[in-house]
Amino acid sequence: EDPEFREEIKKKVLDDCASGDPARMRWTMVPITRKGEETTFVSAMNTPIPGKPLMISTVWDVTEHKRAEEEQRKLDRKVQHAQRLESLGMLAGGIAHDFNNILMAVLGHAELAMVKLPPMSPARNALAEIITAARNAADLCRQMLTYSGRTSSALEKIDLRELVEEMSHLLKTAISKKALLNLNLDRDLIPIRGDPSQIRQILMNLIINASEAIGDRSGVITVAAGATRCDRDYLESTELGDAIPPGLYMHLEVADTGCGMDARTKARVFEPFFSTKFTGRGLGLAAVLGIVRAHKGALKVYSEPGKGTTFKILFPALTKEQEVARPPESSSLANWRGKGTILLVDDEESLIALGGRMLEHLGFDVLTASDGREAVDLYRKRAGEIDLVLLDLTMPHMDGGEAFGELRRINPDVRVILSSGYSRDDVAGRFAGKNLAGVLQKPYTLAKLTESLSAVIPDAEA
Repeated sequence: EDPEFREEIKKKVLDDCASGDPARMRWTMVPITRKGEETTFVSAMNTPIPGKPLMISTVWDVTEHKRAEEEQRKLDRKVQHAQRLESLGMLAGGIAHDFNNILMAVLGHAELAMVKLPPMSPARNALAEIITAARNAADLCRQMLTYSGRTSSALEKIDLRELVEEMSHLLKTAISKKALLNLNLDRDLIPIRGDPSQIRQILMNLIINASEAIGDRSGVITVAAGATRCDRDYLESTELGDAIPPGLYMHLEVADTGCGMDARTKARVFEPFFSTKFTGRGLGLAAVLGIVRAHKGALKVYSEPGKGTTFKILFPALTKEQEVARPPESSSLANWRGKGTILLVDDEESLIALGGRMLEHLGFDVLTASDGREAVDLYRKRAGEIDLVLLDLTMPHMDGGEAFGELRRINPDVRVILSSGYSRDDVAGRFAGKNLAGVLQKPYTLAKLTESLSAVIPDAEA
């Protein structure tokens, strides 16, 4: 049918046979392209007949096998990428846990010192700076926990159009003066269920990255919100899409006309601290991926060098069964005081000292233990005196989880609040249905400690 094609194949067969090289007699995955058609892959065995101008050729069409191998390679690369991100997430979570313990001592002692100082003391300004710096460091730790996808979230019903419109002025101030911000927001979007502060963090991080990609040149940044119906094939082309079902998703999209990224850069863009800039961008896009994971969403990146970049975030549309009400505002607990005895358990001596001072400030008597085993022994002897156990989760000898189980064997009604440098949701999920009185995430402030205790113990003056 195609004379040029037939002549090309004939020449290759004759040349291979004339060479006398057995290796050239066998073809493996040879691409054959015919005009106007897709490339076909064949394997073949060519056997010359001695003394005669004849040859026996056996040819196999292995195109499907070749495609299957390519798909397997793509899948392997995707799995390796996911495993690398998961490992980095575990590392980030572990570092955040350790730093939260350190920040607990800094923040707690500074707050206690502030409470004790007279209103006009010149030291108050210095303490305020320490508290602010510690809280900023704690925010970084929360971003690291966010990257791991296991941070705590205050879930609410969110309209993406309203959220973007509310942030529009802030977004304009975050971009360079030469960049133009366009909003393309569909009306009547189905709400999503999420944490508004984290969705704002996603949008701000993407806007800042878009502005940096444009740099000192003129350019356009477009923020879009709309609906996308995603099938399985589309989801598998996204980050995190393998873990979510096909269906209707609301999308938040940030597109820029900046420098774009090559394939190698795009493959690493969600790694913590990876950046094409000398100064680095910290956990920005890594935190974005973690937030999307925690919201059971997916993310797709379109980018080419010189053609700009688009980040498309997918959030599952909220169903009527999932609708949640905005939590009520909690009343002020500034003057709340408790009474009774609390057993404080932590393997960090500095946190034992700090926690004891905070509890005494709130009106409690304090017993202490440095690990789970010591706590169980002490509770067994003095259970009648102890009103509540404030128990660290990660300790040597016997950790908080084991100690909690032993305490419940002694007294099924024991009131235990677990404290941890890991995320609140992670801990609460592990102990769901086990009558845990509460979870307190480190580093906690005096106000957060008061809030947790007041939910379990009545006000001493009530």
